[in-house]
Amino acid sequence: MLKIKNIEVRYHEVILVLKGVSIEVPKGGIIALLGANGAGKSTTLKAISGLLKVEDGEVTDGSIEFEGRRIHHEKAARIAKMGIVQVIEGRRVFEHLTVEENLMTEPKLVLLDEPSMGLAPMLIHEIFNIIMKLNKEQRISILLVEQNAKLALNVAPYAYVMETGRIVMDDTAEKLSENEDIKDFYLGLSDKSGKRKSFRDVKHYKRRKRWLS
Repeated sequence: MLKIKNIEVRYHEVILVLKGVSIEVPKGGIIALLGANGAGKSTTLKAISGLLKVEDGEVTDGSIEFEGRRIHHEKAARIAKMGIVQVIEGRRVFEHLTVEENLMTEPKLVLLDEPSMGLAPMLIHEIFNIIMKLNKEQRISILLVEQNAKLALNVAPYAYVMETGRIVMDDTAEKLSENEDIKDFYLGLSDKSGKRKSFRDVKHYKRRKRWLS
């Protein structure tokens, strides 16, 4: 359904933010995009939805295809009419709108940017249930950007990990959950005991990213 092929994104024609990013979202699937603040996750979603232009950004290399059609040079309004809807980070849209209201646009692909941000645990649980329901009952494809890796890997069967504008790892949720780097840096788990590590234990995270070495 959605194919992102080796895209580069620049802001103000100078600042290179995304570097050779490739992601695929199958029809009816849920894909998670994990990464720390500033990794380029939100920029990736804006590249898909056409919102880059609002911030003087553009896709300068590679391509984005939706249902076989290249869309990376289309305007946001045109992309939305194709069935791609982005829920912006921090807007807490699900908190104020019913499921029916969110589905009025009849989306084919929903881009969710940090849906758990700033919400109480009970509401987060409710929202992720809605996400799974939309996918299962409406067959809506979902690209989920989320810092909370545990939540994301519980709902998405496949995920990509982004660091400094690059995809550095991708695999099934099951395999990523067992990966030692993911445990250390995203799940905060130290060893086979499953005990959560303290911030002191993981604060040197950037120095130890073995997948970048």
